[in-house]
Amino acid sequence: MMAKDFGYIDTILKKYSNPEESLIAVLQDVQGVDGYISRESVEYLTEKTGIPSSRIMGVASFYAGFRLKPVGKYRIMVCMGTACHVNGSQRIGDTVKRVLGIEEGDVTEDGLFSWEEVACLGCCSISPAMMINDTAYGNLTQEKVASIIEKIREEESK
Repeated sequence: MMAKDFGYIDTILKKYSNPEESLIAVLQDVQGVDGYISRESVEYLTEKTGIPSSRIMGVASFYAGFRLKPVGKYRIMVCMGTACHVNGSQRIGDTVKRVLGIEEGDVTEDGLFSWEEVACLGCCSISPAMMINDTAYGNLTQEKVASIIEKIREEESK
């Protein structure tokens, strides 16, 4: 018996007449609840649907939109596209790493932040840029990045 209640997955599966044919949509729904695709949720999906875990993991690991590790409440994506790169995005990433005290792909101990480098955010006109969840920040400097993160920390501590 698994420790976590996966009843929400049962609800998700009821939406699809053929979960294997709709596997991408099923995984999107699971990630929408958990924030990522956990090993436990894959095992539960296998148990409930008969879809081999290797197939589920194959799909989840193939598509960039799926995350296999938890992310922070604030997911920071630092653009490394050409325009951002030319305008100093590496320094922006270095600043995020320093301010948060974590490596790319990790989550802060308090669960507030995670960060990653991405190929392009489509914010070339305001490069270098980053996104925090659904908010884009552009024309960044190291000071601006530190200030943005500190402001979020202050808001969260209230």
